[in-house]
Amino acid sequence: MGLGKGLGRGFESLIPTDLIDDEFDPTAEEDLAASKLLEIPLNKIVRDEDQPRKEFDAEALEALAQSIRVNGVLQPIVVVREGEGYKIVAGERRYRAAGMAGLEKIPAIVRTLDAQNRLELSIIENAQREDLNAIELATAYAKLKAQFNLSPKEIGERIGKSESAVVNTLRLLNLPEFAKQAMREHGLSEGVMRPLITMEEGVVREALTKIIEEGWSARRVEEFIKDKKKKPRSSEALLKESAYQKQEVQLTQKWAAKRVKITGKSITVTFKNGKELEDYLAKISA
Repeated sequence: MGLGKGLGRGFESLIPTDLIDDEFDPTAEEDLAASKLLEIPLNKIVRDEDQPRKEFDAEALEALAQSIRVNGVLQPIVVVREGEGYKIVAGERRYRAAGMAGLEKIPAIVRTLDAQNRLELSIIENAQREDLNAIELATAYAKLKAQFNLSPKEIGERIGKSESAVVNTLRLLNLPEFAKQAMREHGLSEGVMRPLITMEEGVVREALTKIIEEGWSARRVEEFIKDKKKKPRSSEALLKESAYQKQEVQLTQKWAAKRVKITGKSITVTFKNGKELEDYLAKISA
């Protein structure tokens, strides 16, 4: 597994940046060449005083610390050398939680400051390429978050896109692996795949087949999902409906109504016009 895998989690829990897969990472080779993965003592690491984030939610930190006690640090922090120690570039929250969990060392990706700057520029340049597919683009964005502490807004400023466009592209990383592979292999657009992000895998597979074989548009995919979300009528409801059909016909004729509908514990009577309604009301009031 290359250094690109297992890095980063963030973007308000919407985008899984802990899975920056080398297969979709346009700068994986450069990352490997510029990085070393080490276990570094916590007492040799210092925070970046220029980092704008100063406060961390205590409850969230404790939850992360508990996770680290059970599972260890799943996502290395990123540091650069500074004197005899190291300065945090990305991952201060994990660094703090590791200390709370009682760890003495933490896995860290180590780069020189020059290598860090070069890699950031390389990722940004790749993100601006027109031939990059949507999953590679999403991976580049996720990497900028995970390894360079950039927000969607900051990423957008660097590559010339809106914050919402960056977030929408990043959300593609929530798709199942088979869907991401299909996007790359068949050149599927972000627009046609975005409606499937929150759907179950079975629905994604069904729609994906139609997208590839029949060239479904984004609008057609949205219609498909809308149909899937319609709540099917239960067999019990259908039985009740058929059981009342005879009575509905009889009452419609008896009351000279346009339609009588029996639903649950209710009877709905519809008349053709106001006069017929008035005649009926007069009849039952006599």
